[in-house]
Amino acid sequence: MALLGDGTVRTWGMNSQGQLGDGSRTRRTRPVQVRNLTGVTQIAGARGHSLAIRDDGSLWTWGYNAFGELGDGTTTTRATPVRVTALSGVVQVAGGRDHSLALRSDGTVWAFGHNTYGQLGNGATGHRSTPVRAGSLTGVVAVAAGAYHSLALLGDGTVWAWGRNNLGQLGNGTLSNRSSPVRVGSLTGVALVAGGRDHGLAVLTDGTVRAWGANTYGRLGDGTTTRRTTPVPVPGLTGIETVTAGRAYSAAL
Repeated sequence: MALLGDGTVRTWGMNSQGQLGDGSRTRRTRPVQVRNLTGVTQIAGARGHSLAIRDDGSLWTWGYNAFGELGDGTTTTRATPVRVTALSGVVQVAGGRDHSLALRSDGTVWAFGHNTYGQLGNGATGHRSTPVRAGSLTGVVAVAAGAYHSLALLGDGTVWAWGRNNLGQLGNGTLSNRSSPVRVGSLTGVALVAGGRDHGLAVLTDGTVRAWGANTYGRLGDGTTTRRTTPVPVPGLTGIETVTAGRAYSAAL
């Protein structure tokens, strides 16, 4: 996905679920324009669906929708954008494997889609095709999504997580799934968070990085392949501005 300066969106690649938003299910090897979408300020891609915020704070989604991850009240897959009518004032979005997160301007988090592991954070485990509030979190400034877990950064520099936790991806010292937000370790002074498939990353205000969760292939960067249920420092990294987490790797700028 690419967001252009004129507020339009271009997409390319796999399109079996309409995730390119051009009205087709045809794979594209060159960028195509997402239909009927202008004034876009932010985009996010997930496994099979896509999300975009317009300048009026409205949220638009398209692609795979078997679990309600488009938030339009249906489980109908869409090849062009539909509006999530239940949400307004959206300032950030994130897409997990089959769920979506939306941060509103009032500092609350809303989620919809797949919820087997509690990744929507509403205290339950049933899938939802319309937005539900993630716990009672307030003062949230950023959200991030893993495959089946979710993360929120609060304005006080703490991080909270919910959802699947079989590999310690919630960072709360346990391996138990949580359907409501729990604090990630004792982290403070966090400036940015990122979610990988089964791990999490945090950049602190001092430019150092913490990591937790699955560590196959060394994705936590701590010199081991041992999973971590609480955040550990990533040695040798200073002056970090941003991080990103993939399926089984991490990267820092």
